[in-house]
Amino acid sequence: MTEGPIPPILIKMAAGMLFGFIAMSAFNAVDTYFVGRLGAMELAAMSYTFPVVMVLNSIALGLGVGLSSNVSRAIGAGKNHLVKRLTTDGLILAVLVVVVIGFFGILTIEPLFSLLGAEGRTLNLIKSYMTIWYFGIPFVVIPMVGNNVIRATGDTLTPSLIMITSVFVNVILDPLMIFGIGPFPAMGISGAALATVIARLTTFFFSLGILGFREKLLSFERPHRSEVLSNWKQIAYIGVPAALVQAINPLTLGVLTRILAGFGDEVVAGFGAAGRLEFLIMGIPAAFGTVMAPFAGQNWGAKKIDRIKEGARFSALASLLWGAVIFIVFLFTADSVIGLFSANPVVRNAGASYLKIMAIGYGFSGILMIASQSLNAVNKPLHSAGVTITKSFVINIPLAWFGSRLLLERGVFSASLIANVTGGVLGLIMLFALLNRRLSQLREAAEVPAG
Repeated sequence: MTEGPIPPILIKMAAGMLFGFIAMSAFNAVDTYFVGRLGAMELAAMSYTFPVVMVLNSIALGLGVGLSSNVSRAIGAGKNHLVKRLTTDGLILAVLVVVVIGFFGILTIEPLFSLLGAEGRTLNLIKSYMTIWYFGIPFVVIPMVGNNVIRATGDTLTPSLIMITSVFVNVILDPLMIFGIGPFPAMGISGAALATVIARLTTFFFSLGILGFREKLLSFERPHRSEVLSNWKQIAYIGVPAALVQAINPLTLGVLTRILAGFGDEVVAGFGAAGRLEFLIMGIPAAFGTVMAPFAGQNWGAKKIDRIKEGARFSALASLLWGAVIFIVFLFTADSVIGLFSANPVVRNAGASYLKIMAIGYGFSGILMIASQSLNAVNKPLHSAGVTITKSFVINIPLAWFGSRLLLERGVFSASLIANVTGGVLGLIMLFALLNRRLSQLREAAEVPAG
């Protein structure tokens, strides 16, 4: 990634990554579709779980970003032994983290979701879903971390194939376990959770097999304790702020869900259905954001800052163009699309309203992803976290609270639009300021005579 024309490299990598994003979007959409057939209450229950599941996924993504950032820079600098050691130690750290998360997650289901506004039968449905999900969390997290390492080597297609495999398994198992087809008992929303865990189990073995046997990035040598702790410290330096960045969006989503709960479960259901579609909508910008991490990391390690700047400009332009296309499409089709998930008119109106309003800012949301991933890759996680914190806690949540009192749910959606546009602009400005400063430092160093 440190040589050759930049647009073809990014397009090729983003294309490979896009298949994976489409696959995971399909994963979420399939779950939403089949659970929606059970009724609005079941769909609302799944919508309540969404921000919590995303927070936990964010922790895994943070670990993956921290590991990927260090691995990509080590690859760019030609430190092959360090690449292997970082990969192994990073996966061990991920295992320890998920065991703790699963234990405390099961103990806090009822108080946490009560805080989000769930009650009665909806809360009981959430308990059924999340209990199974927490037991399967290792199979969700470990592949996410492992796939980030594979991408750091420049291979975006294999992680996508791994994710596509899980989608096929989930598509097959969802209707069987939810509705009780053939020898399977009808498990309802619990069946959706179990199907998800089994599908992710396939990615668990697939990912570890690629890392161990094809890439040979797993070390079975007994390491020095100081070396492991040093690697964990490097991973955590990027991973903790990155996890915070990743977790802020679903935490914000949880607050917005709580605000929307005041308008009824049907509004929450429409918001949740539209939010799951958003993963599919944001596939292309997210793909460019993801590939900018290894691209920026390797070129930073090779001290090729101009390549990072060109890559960021190209990716940002692609995101804006895609956002414009999506805005035009949803202006005319949002009602019909949400209607695929629920015939309830309140659900359809809420979901369609969200898509029409948010579509204006999807391009800027993609730019924030690109800037955030690039900042993490060049070892500036606090800069990335600062932009996201500003976007969510300074802009989005306060505006959503005021907006809900002026324009009801439309005020909440409009607040998110304003936050996305502002966050994208701030992120890009910060990234280029940092890159220009680093470029100046390298040029000044090159002008100093040796000795």
